[in-house]
Amino acid sequence: MLLRFCPQCGARLQPTFKFCPSCGEKLPVEPDEGGGSPPSGGEQQSHTSKPHTHMLPRMLPHTDTLPHTDTCGSSPDVDRTFCPESVCVCSVKGRKGARPAALEPLQEGAELLDQTGKRWMLVKLLRQCDGEVTYGGEWRVLHRDRSERGALVKTITHDSGAKQGPMFTEQNFLQRAAKPASVEKWVKHQKMDFLGIPSCVGFGLHDTYRFLVFPDMGQTLQSILDEVGGSLREAAVLQLSCRILDVLEFVHENEYVHADICAENIYVSTNTHTQVFLAGFGRAFRFSPGGRHVDYKESSRTLHHGNHDFISLDVHKGAAPSRRSDLQSLGYCLLSWLTGSLPWSSTHPPTTMTKEKERLWDTSNNLTGV
Repeated sequence: MLLRFCPQCGARLQPTFKFCPSCGEKLPVEPDEGGGSPPSGGEQQSHTSKPHTHMLPRMLPHTDTLPHTDTCGSSPDVDRTFCPESVCVCSVKGRKGARPAALEPLQEGAELLDQTGKRWMLVKLLRQCDGEVTYGGEWRVLHRDRSERGALVKTITHDSGAKQGPMFTEQNFLQRAAKPASVEKWVKHQKMDFLGIPSCVGFGLHDTYRFLVFPDMGQTLQSILDEVGGSLREAAVLQLSCRILDVLEFVHENEYVHADICAENIYVSTNTHTQVFLAGFGRAFRFSPGGRHVDYKESSRTLHHGNHDFISLDVHKGAAPSRRSDLQSLGYCLLSWLTGSLPWSSTHPPTTMTKEKERLWDTSNNLTGV
């Protein structure tokens, strides 16, 4: 009988799949006995954190509010209300190939109806790349009892692919390990002032598209780097690293790794400049299901999968990402944000970049005596 479920994460598979589209694990050639993932459990040891009062330097220019657009007709009984807490994510479903096709963006002004009946209108397309589109949006309500108008609203989108694609992975992580109640409990227990885990406030289907809705998280760190010339002051980098490490501690304690840390997935609030979000959990991986760490096996997953500049050596070699992988990726990011460059170039072949990263870690180990 052909393999129908991933033995690592339990995702449903097509008979022709060689890699699991959800967790990336290489599938065994021979049929595998029932492979549901072990039930989550066994709390890991918690680390006590001191209260954080970091204040990021004001490194952002004030962002202009989105222009009001009337590309979509509105009925007289519907009031358009800009919601400062809404971010809408849309992407095509049904991807079969390993490489996503160019995503045809929805028109500005299109309305999406989520699972709870809320309507979200796409106001402005902000960014587009392979399999991913980013919009600015607004929440449309049927009553005129709200006062928030003209607020800046941004939307981010992640390619959903098939049911087990990146969007499914992200939604599964947020619903399983990062529920708002769990995040709030963690913040209180650790005596923190803030934790930059985005919450999903809506999701649904629109024609052949899937979408997620997130709060407005501000401006991407990548857009900030583009504005200031590619590098940041040391104080800003240190404050960013503290905020991101806070998020990673929470993610790791809940048996997951992020596995895609880069400036595009980091958001800084344009209002206070003290709130930093780590988003983009489309490659999140459960490294310790049921408290048992997955085995380290090179070439068990797709080689060099992800942003080649920032992925870890484990990912370069086709091994499952781990907590070490997240910390390595963050280290590469910090180096890039401080200096504006990396010892390797994105134009180099992945194998060359792997050797450069190995040389970097060998050098750092020699300097620290590890």
